[in-house]
Amino acid sequence: MPKLHALELVPDDDGRARVRELWGALQEAGLPSQADHTKASNQPHVTVVEAPEIPDAAIDVARARLRGMLPVTATARGVLLLGGDRVTIALGVDLHDDVVRRVLAVRVQVPDRAHRGWLPHVTLARRVPRADLDRALEVVGAPEIELRLTEVRRWDPDKGHVTTL
Repeated sequence: MPKLHALELVPDDDGRARVRELWGALQEAGLPSQADHTKASNQPHVTVVEAPEIPDAAIDVARARLRGMLPVTATARGVLLLGGDRVTIALGVDLHDDVVRRVLAVRVQVPDRAHRGWLPHVTLARRVPRADLDRALEVVGAPEIELRLTEVRRWDPDKGHVTTL
């Protein structure tokens, strides 16, 4: 599978800290967690689009349509379970319709996007064995986190860094 480039919406320091608390709780419980990934590029975020390549047109639309609306407030709540034998645990993110329209305007500029639809979420853990789900869900609980999304960033796995648009 090719490395996936991404455009992401990133919360402010308070939002990142609240999500990192959940990452830490999973890690302290000995469960898979996004806290296990220690690179500086690993930040809480809402992915706008992932693809083997992000066309310049998508970057231009992201600058025009997304960057100009920031900051915007969203709510992360509702635990999502995604996957098969190993599961991704995430929080669903509620956004205003205008934000969704703007994100979709970016996504249509990326013909080879990794996912056909958009399910806004913040990932808490990946590759959680199904046998550990009950314990992981107990640790996560039913949080409701206000996220103030403040920047759009681009992840370039080929170069191994992020840039803020």
